[in-house]
Amino acid sequence: MVTLLVSFFVADYLYPLTIYQNKTTQTIVAQDETPLWRFADDNGIWRYSVNLDEVPDYYLDVLLNYEDRHFYEHIGINPVSLLRAAWQNLTNNKIVSGGSTISMQVARLLDPHDRSMTGKLKQIFRTLQLELHYSKPEILTLYINHAPYGGTIEGIGAASWSYFGKQPKALTRSEAVLLAVLPQAPSRLRPDRYPDRAKQARDKVLDRLADNHVWTPEIINQVRQDEVWVYPRKAPQLAPLLALRLSHQYPDKDIIHSTIDFSLQGILEDVAINRKKQLPPKTSLAILVVDHTDMSVKAYVGSADFNDSERFGQVDMISALRSPGSTLKPFIYAMAIDEGMIHSESLLQDVPRINSDYRPTNFDDDYYGPVSATEALRNSLNLPAVQVMELYGPRRFASKLASVGLPLVSAGNDPNISYILGGASLRMDNLVSGYSAFVRHGQVSPLRFTPNEPLMEKSLIADGSAWITKQMLSNNNQLAYKTGTSYGYRDAWAIGINPRYLIGIWVGRPDATPVVGQYGAVTAVPILQQINAILLNKEQRLNRSLPVMHKPDSVTEAKICWPSGQVLTTNDPNCHRQKNAWIFNNMIPPTLDTLNVLNNNIYRSGWINIWVNQQGERVAADCKDAQKKAIALWPMALENWLLPKERRQSLLPPVNKNCPVFGNDIFLPLVLTGLQDNQLIKRLPGQQTVTIDLIPQGGIGQKWWFLDGELIAQSKNNDKVALTIVKKGLQHLLLLDESGQICRIKFTLD
Repeated sequence: MVTLLVSFFVADYLYPLTIYQNKTTQTIVAQDETPLWRFADDNGIWRYSVNLDEVPDYYLDVLLNYEDRHFYEHIGINPVSLLRAAWQNLTNNKIVSGGSTISMQVARLLDPHDRSMTGKLKQIFRTLQLELHYSKPEILTLYINHAPYGGTIEGIGAASWSYFGKQPKALTRSEAVLLAVLPQAPSRLRPDRYPDRAKQARDKVLDRLADNHVWTPEIINQVRQDEVWVYPRKAPQLAPLLALRLSHQYPDKDIIHSTIDFSLQGILEDVAINRKKQLPPKTSLAILVVDHTDMSVKAYVGSADFNDSERFGQVDMISALRSPGSTLKPFIYAMAIDEGMIHSESLLQDVPRINSDYRPTNFDDDYYGPVSATEALRNSLNLPAVQVMELYGPRRFASKLASVGLPLVSAGNDPNISYILGGASLRMDNLVSGYSAFVRHGQVSPLRFTPNEPLMEKSLIADGSAWITKQMLSNNNQLAYKTGTSYGYRDAWAIGINPRYLIGIWVGRPDATPVVGQYGAVTAVPILQQINAILLNKEQRLNRSLPVMHKPDSVTEAKICWPSGQVLTTNDPNCHRQKNAWIFNNMIPPTLDTLNVLNNNIYRSGWINIWVNQQGERVAADCKDAQKKAIALWPMALENWLLPKERRQSLLPPVNKNCPVFGNDIFLPLVLTGLQDNQLIKRLPGQQTVTIDLIPQGGIGQKWWFLDGELIAQSKNNDKVALTIVKKGLQHLLLLDESGQICRIKFTLD
């Protein structure tokens, strides 16, 4: 006996039982524990690990009474059972019963062997090892997680979800009995294929339970009446790209608990598949839904269809770097409000402008002249955003976003004013995270994909600035959103905020080829609105009240006047247009001007002081009876869009001839001679081109000449420019001076 014991311990040391090789496979589950996706092992087997307290007690009662009534009493081997099984098999000339204990079955499952005497001895050795190193509950746990259930399913967890669509602790008694007997012949008794056989096997177990008085006759009779019915077997197939992401993030976890809403995820994947039919070839889309009350991700659709290789369905566009287009504009307005540079109704300039070698334009190549900050943001106007970006500073802007988890990436990573129009790349998940600032009191929080991830916040802007910016974005009380379209129609965006959720929509081609005519307002917004309706209907069905974002005490309302941008009385002659503005921290900044204006007083706007005589004429300051008068002037670049009474020639009084003002402070409008608006030009016989001499008059400083949006010449002061016209048809000539004034002429070459 001593020799046998010593030999066993030596063999145990030399040939340890390595359970880690049979580790449970990985499963990603939704917030309600429903499996979303599973990663099988190398043999395609799926296991869903559970503990003993995660299965019903009556399942364990059935299992132990049917498989191994003396499980807690023997040392892994039951000699009585083995002898009885051997006698029955010999007398019947066939295998009638096995005699293996649960421990022996676990040993065979973990280390398979052939059905020979050598194989049986190996099984007994492994069984004794199990009993030596593991407790009875641990061995029983190994059994319920490795028992075969047909095909590629192992363990009661995977079987319960695959056959009944529920977690094991929710199994009925009838289902528990069926899953207790199924491992004895998983292929022959599969309930999805052979329900009659499965029912007969279940009833046989019920007979055993009745004989052993495990359950009362009433319970057994009730269970016997239940039909065997199972779901069509289906592997978990939701949120595959999120599953890949979480699997890489948590490689050692058997079950990864996510924050995903299972039903919502299924609905939005259907939305994506239906929408893809309306999209051009090779075009994908991505949808991200986040509960901004705790920043938990509720739906993650990384592509239009995971199984569609033509649309690059296995490329996760939520984590891909893409140009955000105009979706960054709310951040520059919020930061400018935070710094006291603007308020919600500040006068901005939507006019042609040029900055070194970069000439930004609006998406529709049109200009609106004087616009408020709110109008500019809601209509996604590029030039006002560039004006604010230029004054705030691109490096400062990019640095502030990076500090809260929104790193912008570009060639050379050199921040410039193009960043505000999509001149850098950003991930969708980071972008949606950034929008949390507008509903979380100026704090930005990373997205939470699992319940155990902490809610972390970093301050981007003040609460009041966040509230004002959200009001500027809102067209109604239920949904505020911002669209974006990247250069060349490569990316179409819509980022939405409703009372509970952040919604991110992206549409485009993963290979970054352009899709002409695809842009945010047309392509992404309809999807956003559809999903917003789904989410609000869901809240209504749950009878759950929506969060309310209250106006902070730091925000007040004021009636401001253009062009000064400040508070004036209604009857003040300098109040040309009155606006209702949201004000942060009582800061009412004056109207911004362009950097050109700030660097040269001759272009000044806002308040200027003049001296007038008793007749109201302009005079020098030292003239007799001269009185000082303050006048609010509009930015010079807006002259072409103002009413006649608002222009400088109307606002500045005529100069008195007897005591005139010295110096060149009279505004000279920019005009062009040599070509008239709407002129028809005919070529001389035999000539393919026409050359016209153009002379600018008025205006200030350097001038830029654009033909159909292309820069064709630069000149100084009133220097003549020879325009050579080659293309036939309608064309647009634009002259821009240093102060921002423009002169536009349309003409047609016949």
